[in-house]
Amino acid sequence: MGAISIADKKSPRSKPISSGSDDFTSWSTRLGIVLLFILACRWLDSIKDRWYVFNPTSLHELAQAAIEASPNSTSGMIEHIVANLTATYPSTQIALNTDAGEWVFNNAGGAMGAMYIIHASITEYLIIFGTPLGTEGHTGLHTADDYFNILVGEQWAFAPGSLEMERYPAGSVHYLPRGTAKQYKMHKGCFALEYARGWIPLMLPFGLADTITSTLDVPTFFRTSVITGREMFRNLWVGKI
Repeated sequence: MGAISIADKKSPRSKPISSGSDDFTSWSTRLGIVLLFILACRWLDSIKDRWYVFNPTSLHELAQAAIEASPNSTSGMIEHIVANLTATYPSTQIALNTDAGEWVFNNAGGAMGAMYIIHASITEYLIIFGTPLGTEGHTGLHTADDYFNILVGEQWAFAPGSLEMERYPAGSVHYLPRGTAKQYKMHKGCFALEYARGWIPLMLPFGLADTITSTLDVPTFFRTSVITGREMFRNLWVGKI
């Protein structure tokens, strides 16, 4: 028999030794991406005010003017508000939804009402929200400042640690700074002009979560998503972020 050479023997392949430096490079890259993302978010947050169009004080004055113009008609107040906004802001600057009949249910934080979205963009939204029945729930913990201008009825609010309720009658504004939360109650027949400024897309999960996990009202979820997405797209189209 011929001799078997060493070359003919198939030696098992040696496994490459994992390099600690490769792991370090990989984790360093990931950390760098996360840090860049955080820095970008902080920078965008610092300049977001340049994209605001509405002014909280002007909207409060508009709400009060609407109450004075139509003291006994909620629909009249809404018509006054929409007419004023469309006359004040050109369509080349901002897109407004003038279809005052486009109402949808809204379940959020345990409270239920209906809303009419007048404006929705990346940094601002303006809606009419309320219910003729009354409701109560959690305001949500948001990435935006919220201004709740009471048009009809009365709203009560409560913050943890406070022993007395806050009271907001028609004509007043309930200001909720971003990062804060309260319990609130809207009494029978309460409607408000709600304005939020900040990062609006980050508020959407709160506004839609109850519909997904509780009511399972798929048509309302679909309509709310379509209207919100449509209005945000219309505003991006005219350069409004």
